[in-house]
Amino acid sequence: MVSADRLAEQVADHIRGQILRGELADGEPLPKSEELIQRYPVSMPTFREAMRILEAEGLITVRRGRLGGALVHRPSPANLGYNLGLVLAAQRAGIDDVAIALRHVEPACAALCAGRPDRADAVVPVLRALHEEYVARIDDLVEVVGVSRRFHEALVGLCGNPPLIVLAGALEALWSSHEQDWATRIRETTGVPLRERRAAGEVHGQILALIEAGDTDGVHRLVTEHLTSAQRNPSPTAAVIDAALIRRQP
Repeated sequence: MVSADRLAEQVADHIRGQILRGELADGEPLPKSEELIQRYPVSMPTFREAMRILEAEGLITVRRGRLGGALVHRPSPANLGYNLGLVLAAQRAGIDDVAIALRHVEPACAALCAGRPDRADAVVPVLRALHEEYVARIDDLVEVVGVSRRFHEALVGLCGNPPLIVLAGALEALWSSHEQDWATRIRETTGVPLRERRAAGEVHGQILALIEAGDTDGVHRLVTEHLTSAQRNPSPTAAVIDAALIRRQP
């Protein structure tokens, strides 16, 4: 006789497979529980356990109450970033360790972007739009930090190598959540001088130009220099990792 726990795992396995294959789209509601129980003839406690398994994996969000239900979430680097943050926090790693890791992997991703034969269509337009948005929002610290982080995340997300996109993307998600939290807090105190924001934007423009030109060595070198200079926030030498910050991002 199959145990209730094993039945719950089997139901979760089947729904998980549908999510991973794209049969259930990101943001799409799962069918109502009554319909799912007809499809998977298990008891209500077993069905709820299957939902708890999927929710713990970040693949669904269960909404309680009269208008409740479950929404599908396809796995993303942010999901991995949250779990990576938990592991690193348990090891007492600091956000400075994440910064060091990014200084090694993000320049490699940028070089891959520059080496893509289709970069003129697949990479450059995205980076140019983000660079233009950065310039347009430069007067608002929180907004411009958000755009800056999306620019750096795009250097990873557009590199064309799926393992790097996932692994480096998890690091980017961790760093971005901490930097965005820092920017929100610092805006009310000392802020960041406008000239520093403009200087960072100019470097982004240079990175874009090097990628457009296909200069893999040049962009690797520039991104390394840029990260070494820019990663002094959010006070990396003192900050411990707070994985919960990823959950709070919009």
